[in-house]
Amino acid sequence: MTRSAVLSQRPMPQPTQNNSPTNPGVTLDVDCTLLYEVAGPAEFLFQIHALHGMDQQVLSESLVLSPNVPVRVYADPALGHRYARLHAEAGSLQVRYQARVRRMAAPADPSAREVPIAELPDALLHDLVPTRYCESDLLGGAARRMFGGMAPGHARVQAIADWIHDNIDYRIGSTQATTTARDVFVQRAGVCRDYAHLGITFCRALNIPARLVVGYATFDEPPPDFHAVFEAFLDGRWVVFDATRMSPLDQLVRIGTGRDAKDVAFATIYGPAKMLSMDPTIKPAP
Repeated sequence: MTRSAVLSQRPMPQPTQNNSPTNPGVTLDVDCTLLYEVAGPAEFLFQIHALHGMDQQVLSESLVLSPNVPVRVYADPALGHRYARLHAEAGSLQVRYQARVRRMAAPADPSAREVPIAELPDALLHDLVPTRYCESDLLGGAARRMFGGMAPGHARVQAIADWIHDNIDYRIGSTQATTTARDVFVQRAGVCRDYAHLGITFCRALNIPARLVVGYATFDEPPPDFHAVFEAFLDGRWVVFDATRMSPLDQLVRIGTGRDAKDVAFATIYGPAKMLSMDPTIKPAP
Protein backbone atom coordinates (compact mmCIF):
# COMPACT_ATOMS: atom_id res chain seq x y z
CA MET A 1 0.00 0.00 0.00
CA THR A 2 1.15 3.52 -0.69
CA ARG A 3 0.04 6.94 0.43
CA SER A 4 0.20 9.86 -1.95
CA ALA A 5 0.28 13.38 -0.58
CA VAL A 6 0.08 16.51 -2.71
CA LEU A 7 2.41 18.95 -0.98
CA SER A 8 0.74 22.16 -2.14
CA GLN A 9 -1.77 22.03 0.71
CA ARG A 10 -2.45 25.77 0.68
CA PRO A 11 -2.38 28.45 -2.03
CA MET A 12 1.20 29.59 -2.49
CA PRO A 13 2.08 33.13 -3.63
CA GLN A 14 3.86 33.46 -6.92
CA PRO A 15 7.60 33.97 -6.43
CA THR A 16 9.33 37.00 -7.85
CA GLN A 17 10.14 36.02 -11.39
CA ASN A 18 13.19 37.02 -13.39
CA ASN A 19 11.98 35.53 -16.64
CA SER A 20 12.29 37.92 -19.58
CA PRO A 21 13.15 37.71 -23.27
CA THR A 22 16.79 37.33 -22.21
CA ASN A 23 16.08 35.06 -19.22
CA PRO A 24 13.12 32.78 -19.97
CA GLY A 25 14.02 30.35 -17.19
CA VAL A 26 14.30 26.58 -17.32
CA THR A 27 11.83 23.88 -16.25
CA LEU A 28 13.24 20.87 -14.42
CA ASP A 29 11.86 17.54 -13.18
CA VAL A 30 12.92 16.32 -9.73
CA ASP A 31 12.62 12.65 -8.77
CA CYS A 32 13.92 11.70 -5.33
CA THR A 33 13.61 8.23 -3.79
CA LEU A 34 14.83 7.33 -0.29
CA LEU A 35 14.71 3.78 1.09
CA TYR A 36 15.04 2.89 4.79
CA GLU A 37 15.10 -0.22 6.93
CA VAL A 38 13.27 0.51 10.19
CA ALA A 39 14.04 -1.78 13.14
CA GLY A 40 11.43 -0.35 15.50
CA PRO A 41 9.11 2.63 16.02
CA ALA A 42 10.74 5.76 14.59
CA GLU A 43 9.92 9.39 13.85
CA PHE A 44 11.11 10.95 10.58
CA LEU A 45 11.45 14.56 9.53
CA PHE A 46 12.27 15.02 5.84
CA GLN A 47 13.36 18.22 4.15
CA ILE A 48 13.29 17.23 0.48
CA HIS A 49 10.60 19.50 -0.98
CA ALA A 50 11.54 22.08 -3.57
CA LEU A 51 11.18 25.62 -2.26
CA HIS A 52 8.32 27.60 -3.78
CA GLY A 53 9.70 31.12 -3.85
CA MET A 54 12.75 33.27 -4.47
CA ASP A 55 13.87 32.43 -8.01
CA GLN A 56 11.86 29.26 -8.56
CA GLN A 57 8.24 28.14 -8.85
CA VAL A 58 6.89 24.68 -8.06
CA LEU A 59 4.49 23.84 -10.89
CA SER A 60 3.41 20.41 -9.61
CA GLU A 61 4.56 17.90 -7.01
CA SER A 62 3.68 14.73 -5.16
CA LEU A 63 4.89 12.67 -2.23
CA VAL A 64 4.32 8.90 -2.26
CA LEU A 65 5.03 6.75 0.81
CA SER A 66 5.21 2.98 1.06
CA PRO A 67 3.77 1.53 3.30
CA ASN A 68 0.62 3.56 3.89
CA VAL A 69 1.57 5.82 6.81
CA PRO A 70 0.10 9.22 7.68
CA VAL A 71 2.27 12.24 6.82
CA ARG A 72 2.00 15.88 7.80
CA VAL A 73 3.55 18.55 5.59
CA TYR A 74 4.19 21.98 7.04
CA ALA A 75 6.13 25.10 6.06
CA ASP A 76 8.58 27.21 7.99
CA PRO A 77 6.82 30.59 8.38
CA ALA A 78 9.97 32.65 7.83
CA LEU A 79 11.73 31.03 4.88
CA GLY A 80 9.03 28.81 3.40
CA HIS A 81 10.98 25.58 3.70
CA ARG A 82 8.65 22.59 3.74
CA TYR A 83 8.98 19.49 5.86
CA ALA A 84 7.29 16.08 5.90
CA ARG A 85 6.81 14.56 9.34
CA LEU A 86 5.80 10.93 9.82
CA HIS A 87 5.92 7.91 12.11
CA ALA A 88 6.95 4.45 10.90
CA GLU A 89 6.91 1.03 12.52
CA ALA A 90 9.42 -1.78 11.90
CA GLY A 91 9.87 -2.78 8.27
CA SER A 92 10.87 -1.03 5.08
CA LEU A 93 9.99 2.58 4.30
CA GLN A 94 10.20 4.16 0.85
CA VAL A 95 9.75 7.88 0.32
CA ARG A 96 9.40 9.26 -3.21
CA TYR A 97 9.12 12.96 -3.95
CA GLN A 98 8.55 14.24 -7.49
CA ALA A 99 8.20 17.81 -8.66
CA ARG A 100 8.27 19.98 -11.76
CA VAL A 101 10.00 23.28 -11.00
CA ARG A 102 10.61 26.38 -13.04
CA ARG A 103 13.93 28.10 -12.30
CA MET A 104 14.41 31.77 -13.12
CA ALA A 105 17.94 32.54 -11.99
CA ALA A 106 19.02 36.17 -12.08
CA PRO A 107 22.33 36.83 -13.87
CA ALA A 108 25.35 37.60 -11.72
CA ASP A 109 26.28 41.25 -11.27
CA PRO A 110 30.09 41.58 -11.14
CA SER A 111 29.73 45.12 -9.83
CA ALA A 112 27.63 44.13 -6.79
CA ARG A 113 28.94 45.74 -3.64
CA GLU A 114 29.30 44.43 -0.12
CA VAL A 115 26.76 45.93 2.29
CA PRO A 116 28.14 47.70 5.39
CA ILE A 117 27.00 46.13 8.65
CA ALA A 118 25.14 49.32 9.63
CA GLU A 119 22.95 48.94 6.51
CA LEU A 120 22.14 45.24 6.88
CA PRO A 121 18.57 44.15 7.66
CA ASP A 122 18.17 42.95 11.24
CA ALA A 123 17.21 39.45 10.09
CA LEU A 124 20.61 38.94 8.44
CA LEU A 125 22.81 39.63 11.45
CA HIS A 126 22.85 35.96 12.45
CA ASP A 127 24.42 35.20 9.06
CA LEU A 128 27.55 37.03 10.24
CA VAL A 129 28.31 35.01 13.37
CA PRO A 130 30.27 31.76 13.81
CA THR A 131 28.26 28.53 13.87
CA ARG A 132 28.97 24.89 14.62
CA TYR A 133 30.42 24.11 11.19
CA CYS A 134 31.57 27.60 10.18
CA GLU A 135 34.13 28.88 12.69
CA SER A 136 34.64 32.33 11.23
CA ASP A 137 36.20 33.50 14.49
CA LEU A 138 38.93 30.83 14.31
CA LEU A 139 39.64 31.33 10.60
CA GLY A 140 39.31 35.11 10.66
CA GLY A 141 43.05 35.72 10.56
CA ALA A 142 43.54 33.44 7.56
CA ALA A 143 40.60 35.02 5.72
CA ARG A 144 41.91 38.55 6.26
CA ARG A 145 45.44 37.60 5.16
CA MET A 146 44.22 35.98 1.95
CA PHE A 147 41.30 38.21 1.01
CA GLY A 148 41.34 41.27 3.26
CA GLY A 149 43.42 43.33 0.83
CA MET A 150 41.03 42.81 -2.08
CA ALA A 151 38.45 45.38 -3.12
CA PRO A 152 35.12 44.58 -1.42
CA GLY A 153 32.33 43.25 -3.59
CA HIS A 154 31.33 40.39 -5.88
CA ALA A 155 34.90 39.90 -7.14
CA ARG A 156 36.18 39.25 -3.62
CA VAL A 157 33.55 36.57 -2.93
CA GLN A 158 34.31 35.02 -6.33
CA ALA A 159 37.98 34.98 -5.35
CA ILE A 160 37.03 33.05 -2.21
CA ALA A 161 35.14 30.47 -4.28
CA ASP A 162 38.03 30.24 -6.75
CA TRP A 163 40.57 29.71 -3.95
CA ILE A 164 38.51 26.89 -2.48
CA HIS A 165 38.15 25.23 -5.88
CA ASP A 166 41.90 25.47 -6.56
CA ASN A 167 43.17 24.46 -3.11
CA ILE A 168 40.68 21.94 -1.68
CA ASP A 169 40.58 18.44 -3.20
CA TYR A 170 37.09 17.08 -3.87
CA ARG A 171 37.43 13.68 -2.23
CA ILE A 172 34.45 11.49 -1.32
CA GLY A 173 34.92 9.90 2.10
CA SER A 174 37.45 12.47 3.28
CA THR A 175 35.05 14.07 5.76
CA GLN A 176 32.24 13.05 8.08
CA ALA A 177 29.16 14.52 9.71
CA THR A 178 31.21 16.36 12.35
CA THR A 179 33.78 17.89 9.97
CA THR A 180 33.97 21.69 10.22
CA ALA A 181 35.32 24.41 7.96
CA ARG A 182 38.51 24.61 10.02
CA ASP A 183 39.05 20.86 9.56
CA VAL A 184 38.67 21.24 5.80
CA PHE A 185 41.04 24.22 5.71
CA VAL A 186 43.69 22.15 7.50
CA GLN A 187 43.30 18.86 5.63
CA ARG A 188 42.62 20.49 2.23
CA ALA A 189 39.98 17.94 1.20
CA GLY A 190 36.21 17.62 1.37
CA VAL A 191 32.93 17.35 -0.51
CA CYS A 192 30.36 19.93 -1.59
CA ARG A 193 29.05 20.77 1.86
CA ASP A 194 32.63 21.27 3.10
CA TYR A 195 33.40 23.60 0.19
CA ALA A 196 30.26 25.57 1.04
CA HIS A 197 31.06 25.71 4.76
CA LEU A 198 34.53 27.08 4.03
CA GLY A 199 33.12 29.73 1.68
CA ILE A 200 30.58 30.78 4.32
CA THR A 201 33.30 30.94 6.96
CA PHE A 202 35.63 33.15 4.93
CA CYS A 203 32.76 35.49 4.00
CA ARG A 204 31.57 35.90 7.58
CA ALA A 205 35.15 36.53 8.72
CA LEU A 206 35.16 39.49 6.28
CA ASN A 207 31.77 40.76 7.56
CA ILE A 208 29.85 39.46 4.53
CA PRO A 209 26.59 37.67 5.47
CA ALA A 210 26.66 34.13 4.07
CA ARG A 211 24.58 30.99 4.36
CA LEU A 212 24.28 27.43 3.06
CA VAL A 213 21.97 26.41 0.22
CA VAL A 214 21.00 22.78 -0.43
CA GLY A 215 19.11 21.43 -3.38
CA TYR A 216 18.86 19.11 -6.34
CA ALA A 217 21.55 19.39 -9.01
CA THR A 218 22.80 17.57 -12.08
CA PHE A 219 26.20 15.86 -11.90
CA ASP A 220 28.38 14.16 -14.48
CA GLU A 221 30.07 12.42 -11.54
CA PRO A 222 29.95 11.29 -8.75
CA PRO A 223 26.58 9.45 -8.50
CA PRO A 224 23.43 11.53 -7.83
CA ASP A 225 23.34 13.24 -4.45
CA PHE A 226 21.97 16.38 -2.88
CA HIS A 227 24.16 19.41 -3.57
CA ALA A 228 25.38 22.18 -1.26
CA VAL A 229 26.58 25.63 -2.29
CA PHE A 230 26.85 28.96 -0.48
CA GLU A 231 25.40 32.37 -1.03
CA ALA A 232 26.56 35.81 0.04
CA PHE A 233 24.48 38.93 0.59
CA LEU A 234 25.65 41.54 -1.93
CA ASP A 235 23.98 44.77 -2.98
CA GLY A 236 20.71 43.91 -1.27
CA ARG A 237 20.20 40.35 -2.50
CA TRP A 238 21.54 36.83 -2.04
CA VAL A 239 24.04 35.68 -4.69
CA VAL A 240 24.90 31.99 -5.11
CA PHE A 241 28.47 30.67 -5.50
CA ASP A 242 29.54 27.07 -6.12
CA ALA A 243 33.20 26.45 -5.33
CA THR A 244 32.96 22.87 -6.65
CA ARG A 245 31.95 24.01 -10.18
CA MET A 246 30.28 20.60 -10.51
CA SER A 247 26.80 21.64 -11.56
CA PRO A 248 25.20 24.56 -13.46
CA LEU A 249 23.86 27.07 -10.96
CA ASP A 250 20.89 27.91 -13.16
CA GLN A 251 19.76 24.29 -12.82
CA LEU A 252 20.05 24.08 -9.03
CA VAL A 253 16.59 23.50 -7.53
CA ARG A 254 16.67 24.95 -4.04
CA ILE A 255 15.33 22.92 -1.12
CA GLY A 256 16.32 25.26 1.66
CA THR A 257 18.86 27.57 3.24
CA GLY A 258 20.47 27.62 6.66
CA ARG A 259 23.32 28.99 8.74
CA ASP A 260 25.14 25.71 8.13
CA ALA A 261 24.38 22.04 7.48
CA LYS A 262 22.67 21.47 10.82
CA ASP A 263 19.78 23.64 9.64
CA VAL A 264 19.13 21.81 6.36
CA ALA A 265 19.51 18.06 6.90
CA PHE A 266 17.43 16.19 4.30
CA ALA A 267 16.42 13.61 6.94
CA THR A 268 16.33 13.72 10.73
CA ILE A 269 15.45 10.39 12.37
CA TYR A 270 14.50 9.64 15.95
CA GLY A 271 14.61 5.87 16.35
CA PRO A 272 16.28 2.72 14.96
CA ALA A 273 16.36 3.24 11.19
CA LYS A 274 19.04 2.79 8.54
CA MET A 275 19.11 4.29 5.07
CA LEU A 276 19.56 1.62 2.40
CA SER A 277 19.66 3.84 -0.69
CA MET A 278 19.08 7.37 -1.95
CA ASP A 279 18.51 8.61 -5.48
CA PRO A 280 17.84 12.34 -5.79
CA THR A 281 17.85 13.09 -9.52
CA ILE A 282 16.97 16.07 -11.67
CA LYS A 283 16.70 16.58 -15.42
CA PRO A 284 15.27 19.11 -17.87
CA ALA A 285 11.53 18.69 -18.34
CA PRO A 286 10.45 17.41 -21.77
